[in-house]
Amino acid sequence: MVEVREFTRQEVALRDGKNGNPTWVIIRDMVYDVTPYLNEHPGGSDLIAEFAGKDATKDFDDFGHSGTAMSQLKLYKVGELNMCDRAKFQKKGSEWLPDGACVLPPKSKSKRRRFIFCG
Repeated sequence: MVEVREFTRQEVALRDGKNGNPTWVIIRDMVYDVTPYLNEHPGGSDLIAEFAGKDATKDFDDFGHSGTAMSQLKLYKVGELNMCDRAKFQKKGSEWLPDGACVLPPKSKSKRRRFIFCG
């Protein structure tokens, strides 16, 4: 089994393509090293460079990439975002403590469960 590496948003931000650093992007909480793909991108390297070290999910999805592009993206995956930095937990209030520990928000109870027992 291959171990999945986890990265923080801060670690990804360091890979911004500047000063010889690789170019990493985040798409749907997955981390990709797209450095070797920059010159092959049909829209030009500037489009990717704009999101170097950042979350490119919204723009990637808004453009409507093909199935081929989605398959090709998998080739560049280097890891995933740490749970504390994933979009769904950030929206709910996850935070990093000064000692480096991650605090996830409490799980909310599903309203759906009530209907299962009532019916």
